[in-house]
Amino acid sequence: MLRIEHLTKKYGERKAVDDLSLHIAPGEIFGFIGHNGAGKTTTLKACTGILPFDGGEILVDGTSLLRDPLACKAKMAYLPDNPDLYEFLSGIRYLNFIADVFGVGTEERAARIAHFADLFEIRDDLAQPISAYSHGMKQKLALISALIHEPKLILLDEPFVGLDPRAAHILKGIMREHCDRGGAIFFSTHVLDVAEKLCDKVAIIKGGRLIVQGTMEEVRGNESLEDVFLELVEKTEEEF
Repeated sequence: MLRIEHLTKKYGERKAVDDLSLHIAPGEIFGFIGHNGAGKTTTLKACTGILPFDGGEILVDGTSLLRDPLACKAKMAYLPDNPDLYEFLSGIRYLNFIADVFGVGTEERAARIAHFADLFEIRDDLAQPISAYSHGMKQKLALISALIHEPKLILLDEPFVGLDPRAAHILKGIMREHCDRGGAIFFSTHVLDVAEKLCDKVAIIKGGRLIVQGTMEEVRGNESLEDVFLELVEKTEEEF
């Protein structure tokens, strides 16, 4: 579903992402782990076409992001760690705007909006301006907007930040159901216990370089993901 081949992104002389290759297959929840500044957000933004990159290739469902970015974007959704919403709009107008962008029909959008708004308990708030929403409500609205066109690939940057425990539990269920239907999810997180329980595969990155990737069982072994992460980061500390 998503192939990242030898991705390199530079800021001046510094390589924020250094020759990174990952493959996220249909049906997989793939966790992306690293300290702040490790290159996670840069990688995710490159995969969405927001950031140009200096080397490598990115394929979405077999289509090159470089050669046909619009076709790739039509198949994906991206939720940044701090979504920028049009706060002068009401929640429902914002969702209808996103549905228009992706060409979602009237009946389909109405059903999906009602379903997810009920799940996240914000249906009664959709008539209010987004400027009146709390941070958590904005996060829920952004999640609904990412799901409204039923993307094949979902990219999430710290998706659980700002969500209450119930909403986080619902999101985990949505993620699993999406992949069980053949979709794929690539997401970054600092919440290692969530990644350990949720992810099929995981990659750990430091200083823009891949340290390890594999199934959760392969990476974790007999230890916790947190212990493995700390051990690997410490072992590579001298290299950076």
